[in-house]
Amino acid sequence: MSHLDHAAFVNSRRDERSLGHHTLRAYAQDLRTFARFTRAHQLTDPLSKDDILAYHQHLRDELGAKPATIERRLVTLKSYYAWREDRNSALPSPFADVRISVRIPRRLPRPIDRETLKAVLEYGESQSAVRPMSGTDATAPASQSAVTLLIIKLLIVTGLRISELTNLKVRDVSPDGGQILVNGKGSKERIVFVPNRELQEEFRRFCQMRSEHGSIASPLFLNTVGRRLRAATFRKRLRALSKRLGIAPHLTPHRFRHSAATLLIEEGIDIRMVQALLGHAKLQTTEIYVKVSNHALRRALERVDVLNELWQ
Repeated sequence: MSHLDHAAFVNSRRDERSLGHHTLRAYAQDLRTFARFTRAHQLTDPLSKDDILAYHQHLRDELGAKPATIERRLVTLKSYYAWREDRNSALPSPFADVRISVRIPRRLPRPIDRETLKAVLEYGESQSAVRPMSGTDATAPASQSAVTLLIIKLLIVTGLRISELTNLKVRDVSPDGGQILVNGKGSKERIVFVPNRELQEEFRRFCQMRSEHGSIASPLFLNTVGRRLRAATFRKRLRALSKRLGIAPHLTPHRFRHSAATLLIEEGIDIRMVQALLGHAKLQTTEIYVKVSNHALRRALERVDVLNELWQ
């Protein structure tokens, strides 16, 4: 049977390219999926072009994988075989003559509209506010609803990915709460800012509470049992909040990220600044938000009001 050296490949990507944890985990998952296919079909080395085409068909027709998933799995597999051939030229890549085109539909971002954002913030404010903790319990510096609201506000003004935010440590925030050192995709560091003065002060007090009841290397955001808040846990909180407020489609961390980008572009912020804030490697990724800024377009058209101008 075809043997895939998962661990060695993933480790080499980590050591040579400094790829992030999520990317490495995706690589391992992609290779495990192909390994199951080779076992089920009793494939042996050397694999052929037909084997790769059969795997593509398997992903598409039998597993019903989405185009983006199919493309990622094939790209990972192609990278693996190129890496293996580079280590041992006697093991040629079966992708040498393979030409597979996977058409991925371009999905527009789904930002949260302004009225919904306002409703979420008003509800959160009515439930709680970040406050100094009482006693000496370091596991609960603020109520769950208060921390959830603080995170929502930070997502709106910074556009952080939820994994970037939940991986923050106390030391990553400046003493005044105005700057955050973020470790983004591919372990690339960037600085994001908290521009709202009221939020900055609220964030500063929260960080001060965390530093006084833990080390600066401690996770910034904790769950209800005092451990690092996981992204999945926060997503569950947003689902519950969506259900409570009757919001559909439900809130997600990435929709807040979409909202941050869209709001900034609607307010006239240069797209390259938005690119830097979001940590996009390519400007094209950020440009998609220009296409969904209908609010700005409507405001501009209302200001011009061509028909009224004609009657004057």
